[in-house]
Amino acid sequence: MSGHCNGLGRAAAHFLTRRSCLSVGSSQNWTFPKNVLRSTLVGKRAKSTETGDEDSGHIHSGQHQGIFFLENVFPIKLNFVLGLPFYKSEKSFVQLLDRYQNADIKSPVTLTKQAISKTLPIKVLEILPRLKEGGAFVKFSHDPQLQVAEVEKTLQQFLAENPVKPWFNPSVRVNPFLVRGKPWVEDLNRFPSVKLKVEFVPATPGQPATELAQEPLYSLFRKYGKLVDIVPQPTDSKEVPRYAHLNFQRVREAIVAKNCMHGYTVLVQEGGGNGGTILKLGYEQKKKSHWFRDWLMTHPRIVLPALAALFATITLAIFDPIRTFFIKAHITHSFNISDNKAYKWVRSQATKANDILSFRRQNTEDAGLKAIWDDRKDDIEQIRTWLIETADTFIVVQGPRGSGKRELVLDQALKGRKNNLVIDCKPIQEARGDSATIKAAALEVGYRPVFSWMNSMSSLVDLAAQGTLGTKTGFSETLDTQLDKVWHNTSTALKAIALEARRKDDKDADLSADEYLEAHPERRPVVLIDNFLHKSQENSLVYDKIAQWGASLTTANIAHVIFLTNDVTFSKALGKALPNRVFRQISLGDCSPEVAKRFVINHLDADAADDPGQEGKALPSQYRKDLGELDECIETLGGRLTDLEFLARRIKGGETPKRAIGEIIEQSASEILKMFLLDTDDRAARAWSPQQAWLLIKQLATNPSIRYNELLLSDTYKRSGEVILQALEQAELISIVSGSSGSGAAGGRPRAIKPGKPVYAAAFRLLTADRVLAARLDLKTSQELIKAEAEGIAKCEEELRVLAKLPGNPTEVSGRVKYLLGKVWAGQQKVDKYERESARLKKLLQEEF
Repeated sequence: MSGHCNGLGRAAAHFLTRRSCLSVGSSQNWTFPKNVLRSTLVGKRAKSTETGDEDSGHIHSGQHQGIFFLENVFPIKLNFVLGLPFYKSEKSFVQLLDRYQNADIKSPVTLTKQAISKTLPIKVLEILPRLKEGGAFVKFSHDPQLQVAEVEKTLQQFLAENPVKPWFNPSVRVNPFLVRGKPWVEDLNRFPSVKLKVEFVPATPGQPATELAQEPLYSLFRKYGKLVDIVPQPTDSKEVPRYAHLNFQRVREAIVAKNCMHGYTVLVQEGGGNGGTILKLGYEQKKKSHWFRDWLMTHPRIVLPALAALFATITLAIFDPIRTFFIKAHITHSFNISDNKAYKWVRSQATKANDILSFRRQNTEDAGLKAIWDDRKDDIEQIRTWLIETADTFIVVQGPRGSGKRELVLDQALKGRKNNLVIDCKPIQEARGDSATIKAAALEVGYRPVFSWMNSMSSLVDLAAQGTLGTKTGFSETLDTQLDKVWHNTSTALKAIALEARRKDDKDADLSADEYLEAHPERRPVVLIDNFLHKSQENSLVYDKIAQWGASLTTANIAHVIFLTNDVTFSKALGKALPNRVFRQISLGDCSPEVAKRFVINHLDADAADDPGQEGKALPSQYRKDLGELDECIETLGGRLTDLEFLARRIKGGETPKRAIGEIIEQSASEILKMFLLDTDDRAARAWSPQQAWLLIKQLATNPSIRYNELLLSDTYKRSGEVILQALEQAELISIVSGSSGSGAAGGRPRAIKPGKPVYAAAFRLLTADRVLAARLDLKTSQELIKAEAEGIAKCEEELRVLAKLPGNPTEVSGRVKYLLGKVWAGQQKVDKYERESARLKKLLQEEF
């Protein structure tokens, strides 16, 4: 038996690339050539490597010889070493493991020695390591009187009683299995897996192979480990050779089955067919299930909204603090160079050094407006008082365009007050498209960065997903949602600004943030919303969102909210956002003639008063004799602030007041003619017709005001009369006066109609004085009225024809017939009247230029 052990030692030495004399029973140190050598029973030497005899990939066994496969000799987890670029051969790893031979840790050699019992009547001839499969082939010879199966059973019983455990995994033991087939010992980059592919090849070439059923396969392979599943080849598959898949529970079980059963011939009695069937086994890399990815791809209705929510969360966490910071900087003017002390000093020094930077025009404008502010001093003080009071309502300053609302609030009432946010609704409302609207709103409050273009991209993605899935994914956000984000971030910034002045040592430091803001209204920022309800008839979404946001600021005591509007119906829009509240309102009208005259004179004298060279000389208002015409001109022009400033500039330019007012009237008439009376390309966008505007101009040219309801009764305003009048008021052609005759309450019913500007009354008179223009527009009006009456007569005639076909001429319809005949007669009378008027107008147009 010592010879057997020495033979085993020599074979193990082959495995560890040591050198030996190959003499059986020698006790000296082993010295082997570099290549692993094997000795056969006949003493013949042949080259044997990790890939079998002569690198053939097979291990040949002769008579009275057998092959064991020992598992758990090498760690499978180190297979990655075989793929490294510096690794040239499996022997490198063998040499590395050989360093542990003299250590306490059990080396593969020690494991192999211990696995072969000394009492077994076998002689070890060769050992071939299988690093990537974690085992080794042991070729042996045995006594002719013994069966190989008996040797396997004896060895397994010995290892069961004397377990050999590897150092790298003490929880398992080395197990021997008899190789029943013809193993293929390749060194390809095919690594073990739990899934085996079994191909059925005929034992005799040219004969058909028998495809084994699941039961024979189970009987052949169950001894090597737990089988999870046996999957035969689909019946409709044309792939040859036929095959089946075996799924083992563990990788080592699949390794043993592959190395022991590859090349095994299934005989007839085992179900292998008449000629027998050879089993060819190979590892089938189990496809990764990618169950998570597959689940994501097959559930887009859940995944896409979840991704949208994740994207929104990331955006909220990263960009919202940045946006809030920029909004605070926009409100507090942190990065405004004009508020820098160094810049102010340089500017003041430059102003003193030369007159180029004296900003004289600004001084002139301030001097002219001084008269206006003196007249409206009570309104300015009222607004200042409201700003230091606690009241959860809006402050509304209403007045026609050009009445100085913005200047009154921003330059006077809020003068010297910090932290004012001005939002102009005009660019937001006039923006075209959702992206442009969001960008305009963000620009007004300093909200950045803003990715308005992403809204269009996400809308396209959402539209494509909706067409595919039938439901929205939630990637795109509506304009409503985007505006809410902008206003929400602005509210956060305003609240932070309002609480900046709070200190821990204040006497009311124990108050909560809301209680503190309620107790200190003077600390709240002011939000000034200009041009509120500008073109509100086109789309009211922006104004609804602004009103709701303003209501949230007011009720939460975050900021004071002031609305500047030209629309007298503002209470309807604001009442939706803040119901059951009485708004604090200031109505601005035109200046009185005395204030208007003082404004113009102050504007003229401002430059002379500031010029050092004019000191001691008379002012323009003292030496200009043509200023005596100023009273008459102001009476015609009215007290609209923008018109008075225009008049003052023209007079300062050298024109007389009468000539200046004449130029202003002609310019206003030209604008009215182009915007309201002439047929242009944008006629389809108008809510009114030139004939409807002309009727108003004719009546207001002779009357300072006309009755609202009386105009609605006219034939021209029979259809959608109130809608047309509201559109004309938005266009500033007219002004609708609300309230009863003895009250000027803005919230009352419409009562009268006046010109949109005082100067328009003179412009209306100028337009109606043009006989050709009047004849042309009156002719169009007559033609429209004739057309309308003809349509009404045609309807009556059609109904009369229906009634005439009734059998027996029933007396019950006689009243209806009489009514229709009266309508036809009255309509014809109007048609005759309009025809005569049209003939007169045509004759006038033919005679005059």
